[in-house]
Amino acid sequence: MAVSIVIFEDNIRLRESLTILLDGVDGYNVCGGYGNCEQAAAIIGRHRPDIVIMDIGMPGVDGIEGLRIIKEKYPETCIIIHTVLEDEDRLFQCLCGGANGYILKNTSFVHLLEAIENVLHGGAPLSPTIAKKVLQSFRQTASSRLQYHLTDREKEVLSQLVKGFSYKMIAGNCHISVDTVRGHIRNIYSKLHVNCGREAVAKALRDRIV
Repeated sequence: MAVSIVIFEDNIRLRESLTILLDGVDGYNVCGGYGNCEQAAAIIGRHRPDIVIMDIGMPGVDGIEGLRIIKEKYPETCIIIHTVLEDEDRLFQCLCGGANGYILKNTSFVHLLEAIENVLHGGAPLSPTIAKKVLQSFRQTASSRLQYHLTDREKEVLSQLVKGFSYKMIAGNCHISVDTVRGHIRNIYSKLHVNCGREAVAKALRDRIV
């Protein structure tokens, strides 16, 4: 059975070229090509493709919103972002939104085919420059984690705070006094550069401190 593909791309010439090239690959069938994502849910519901190739910068409903719409209604649909955009904000919006791959348009058609096959077999292909950005972001996050310099006891208290425990409960669980808990929490706030428990919990979860 042929692999069915839907393309969202506002550049008509590129969309038509991709359609011709993909249709020319044995076992592939492009069942639709569209210039934006205004009817994304209906389009996916009609075609139920195996793969969606999605541009980001389209008029009206763009690819980031289209990704959200499709994944919300058809989470099993595999979506490969195919774009010229390399900025980290859009990249991470797409990855967090459930994109199965992120391929730049300046890569070869062969690389796109490899990405499609990779996704079909459960992979998550990224263009080399995109993979580098993801790795750099991970390293920065890991580095920032080390810079907080929380003691083991402070991490223990913070983990209890994340679980929603009161100062009294934390004191009981850690076998220390409530005043000692307050002292640890003051230190935690100072090291995390926050002003309240809510901010401390948010930062702990975001940066995976505990």
